[in-house]
Amino acid sequence: MAPQQQPEQQAPPVQRLRIRYAKRGRARFASHRDVVRAFERALRRAHVPMAYSSGFNPHPRISYANSSPTGAATEAEYLEIGLAEVCDPAKVLAALNDAMPDGLVLVEIREAVAGKVSDGLEASVWRVELPGADGRAMADAVRLFLDRDEVVTERMTKNGPRSFDARADVKGISAYATGGVPMLDLVIAHGEPLVRPDDVLRVLHELHPDFTVADPARMTRLIQGRLELNRVIAPW
Repeated sequence: MAPQQQPEQQAPPVQRLRIRYAKRGRARFASHRDVVRAFERALRRAHVPMAYSSGFNPHPRISYANSSPTGAATEAEYLEIGLAEVCDPAKVLAALNDAMPDGLVLVEIREAVAGKVSDGLEASVWRVELPGADGRAMADAVRLFLDRDEVVTERMTKNGPRSFDARADVKGISAYATGGVPMLDLVIAHGEPLVRPDDVLRVLHELHPDFTVADPARMTRLIQGRLELNRVIAPW
């Protein structure tokens, strides 16, 4: 049998661009896989000159940072693309937005700096709208939560239930109301395991059973970036 021919080696990217994108409206129900497919289709339709990986199955050079949960809206997701030609970033952004489905919006684009796209994404700011919840019970639950140094909860994973501390990575939490709708703003560090807003809601109910989420919570990631003095600073 003749030896298998080695695949052609692809040239490295000549330009790298980092993009911040949003999931709005019904697009919040798009999974990460849905977003990947939509973005790759948009790249083809917009005729962006992508660089490709080497190997027997070359694929476009796209790097995604951690993605928001399915069902959550976001204004601060990040990815990086590698190009085979130098392009005007603003023109790339406009062309891709014209090719993206409704609700997936590319917000900003910049030349990439050294390091990975996930570098500098240390924490997130989340806004949680809680229609139908008892605002007073929510505020009482938040006070109980802040008084604790540790709050152990349990999450079901593919390997079975896992216990973890949901308190240490919550660097800030505030309860208020807008137009009569109870709201929570959360500053959550990206630890291991990752504490999610729904983990915090579950813990608040465990601490104060009168706090219940009667209607589905609407969660939006507002900012993702570096954590400085319990504040989140955008990575660029």
